[in-house]
Amino acid sequence: PVLDTEDAWVSVEGPVSIVELALEQKRIHYPLVEHQFVLCTILYAIMRFSLKSVKPLSLFDSKGKNAFFKDLTSIQLLPSGDMDPNVLSIRQQFLVKVVSAAVQTLCSSEKSKELSEEELFPFEKGKNWPTLAADLAQYLQISDDAIRRHYVCELYSYGMDHLGEE
Repeated sequence: PVLDTEDAWVSVEGPVSIVELALEQKRIHYPLVEHQFVLCTILYAIMRFSLKSVKPLSLFDSKGKNAFFKDLTSIQLLPSGDMDPNVLSIRQQFLVKVVSAAVQTLCSSEKSKELSEEELFPFEKGKNWPTLAADLAQYLQISDDAIRRHYVCELYSYGMDHLGEE
């Protein structure tokens, strides 16, 4: 971008402006940032639902693991469309666990109305974990239909038929 400055500002001495510093920064590689976001979301889900025996890095292949430790401005080889079926199976099992834990949390908060979920976790207001799991499935190359079907089955099994029908 072209930044026009007035003549009076050209002769000013002092530190470099923040705009000039920002323009000098290297551009980030957006797919790498997206890859980091997926890992953060996975870690947050593990923490939020206290999921045991989940190894977050096992959800990624060797290229994906290596990409986590690179500079965000570097262009890295990210996982391609061809994935190991074992990794895909582990990913699907993880997303199913997240959906199950989300439905269980929803049902337990419905039964005990002392504290609402918003009061317990105010920063999660409006967060729909099953929908987030379905969105995450697209990033992880899993069929989001399978995750949605599991969500509906969980709702019916916990007696929340009105939500399952929707």
